[in-house]
Amino acid sequence: METFKNTLSKMPLFGNTFSPKKTPPRKSASLSNLHTLDRSTREIELGLEHGAPVMNIGGQSLKFEDGHWLSENGGNVSSKEVQRWKKRNLQLEEENNLLKLKIDLLLDMLSETTAESHLMERELEELKNHHRRKK
Repeated sequence: METFKNTLSKMPLFGNTFSPKKTPPRKSASLSNLHTLDRSTREIELGLEHGAPVMNIGGQSLKFEDGHWLSENGGNVSSKEVQRWKKRNLQLEEENNLLKLKIDLLLDMLSETTAESHLMERELEELKNHHRRKK
């Protein structure tokens, strides 16, 4: 029995020694050569100095500067277009106000009809109870 314990104590559970497999050498950390560029070139390449947002709507290119959208050619949107947009905006505001008024009117009508319905139901119930008492 003594020899069996000695044999077990000499045999490690998972092998003789710990020796992890060697990892293969890594390839280049980056396939890009941006790390070799100087700071200013790198900022330009990586877009760290971004300009104003630009978008194209309806064939017209617009740029956002100082809180306003400007056309790409440097000037504002034509005054004719601005007048057209203002007119359309006014029309939409008027339509919105009219629709709000209609909604309020319909809600008032619904409230009145609901109140009348409840009143009629109570009267009908009272008439039924009065009729039952007479019998």
